[in-house]
Amino acid sequence: MENHRVFKVSELTTHIRSLLEDAYPFVRVAGEISNLSQPASGHLYFTLKDAQAQLRIVLFKMQRRYLAKELRNGMEVICLGRISVYEPRGEYQLIADTVDFQGAGALQRSFEALKARLAAEGLFDQEKKRPLPFVPKHITLLTSPQGAALYDFLRVARRRFPGLRISIYPVPVQGEQAAAAMVAGLERIRSQLAPDVLVLCRGGGSVEDLWAYNDEHLARAIRQGSVPVVSAVGHEIDFTIADFAADLRAPTPSAAAELLVPEQLALQRTVRMHGARLQRLMEQTLNHAQQQLQFARHRLRTKLHPVDTLLLRVDQLKSSLVQAFSRHLDTQGGHVAQLEQRLQLGSPRFRLIRQGQELADLEKRLVRAGTHILAQYEGRFLQAAAVLRAVSPLATLTRGYAIARKHDAAHTIIHAASQVDPGEKVELLLATGRLECRVEAVLPADTAFFPARNTKI
Repeated sequence: MENHRVFKVSELTTHIRSLLEDAYPFVRVAGEISNLSQPASGHLYFTLKDAQAQLRIVLFKMQRRYLAKELRNGMEVICLGRISVYEPRGEYQLIADTVDFQGAGALQRSFEALKARLAAEGLFDQEKKRPLPFVPKHITLLTSPQGAALYDFLRVARRRFPGLRISIYPVPVQGEQAAAAMVAGLERIRSQLAPDVLVLCRGGGSVEDLWAYNDEHLARAIRQGSVPVVSAVGHEIDFTIADFAADLRAPTPSAAAELLVPEQLALQRTVRMHGARLQRLMEQTLNHAQQQLQFARHRLRTKLHPVDTLLLRVDQLKSSLVQAFSRHLDTQGGHVAQLEQRLQLGSPRFRLIRQGQELADLEKRLVRAGTHILAQYEGRFLQAAAVLRAVSPLATLTRGYAIARKHDAAHTIIHAASQVDPGEKVELLLATGRLECRVEAVLPADTAFFPARNTKI
């Protein structure tokens, strides 16, 4: 029976480690840092504690380089990692992958709560998104005039469509007053400038730097009015509440310019191609009508009806045909424009951007998995090194023992007194250095193990 089984210490410890690692593969733990140790290996060892308990934490050197700032005793942090057991000491500990500072963790919780609440209200519903113009005539940017993001957007937009009207509405893009300034800017732009598209434009930064775009009032202001809003805030990995509220989220300001502004030369080529096609169709239709007219005139010569009356009727029919054909061309032209817009939205460029985001997520998961595997192998390596040190002959020598060997070519190890004769030279290997000695006497096997103090070797 299991209750009567006698475990070895290593067996029980291994079993406990398996249970803990299976039950807590990844866990977040919040607490205060204490007993922070930074050995020469580069790893960090510290205790995470609260008022009732404490937990040992290990942050390996490879993960330490991702810290936003250096750790100090007394800091409030959130550690993400896996629970494991250090078998040589029988202690359980957390192998940390990331360390978030309590302030950033509180911001993330606030972000997730606001996102969930606004999503429940339907503020982010896809069917409420406003369509973007195929060729915008006027774009207004809400951004900082000194930011690099503005110049990235302008550079791409002017290259793709020279002469496009772009207005800049200066607002602060970070700080306590930034969100209120952007809300007021949206209201004023809609009432006075009436652009085709509004763009929230800002470069990358920390969570705190981008926090103005996580404001609830700004999210609601984005959804007001009929003018579509594009969010071009931060880098590809940065997500804000404004991204979810906007009609289109661009990963960067440069990408926003590419998504909004078509290439003028490509449009001109498309217009010329469709114009030539329409001209060919009109010429074919008119030639066909001319042939029918000539055939009708030929037949009318044999009829009793007055030719002049019939010719007037033909002219009326021709005029009606031209008008009907023109209306048909206008209708088809509008249909072609709609198809071009749908084709633009389904272009490979859009899919590449979405797949790039998925690739970034997969890359993060790959890095985390690789880090986890390396941490496991590093722990096994440290354990094996400890075992080797424990069984090393040098460790035995440091406790005061010595190795005796003969003065021959093979340096034969001396195991018994009978292997040497009085007067023979022998060599003693110590933990540090060695001694060359001469045997004064060979004592029998029953002699006491520890000779008297004045006995010479």
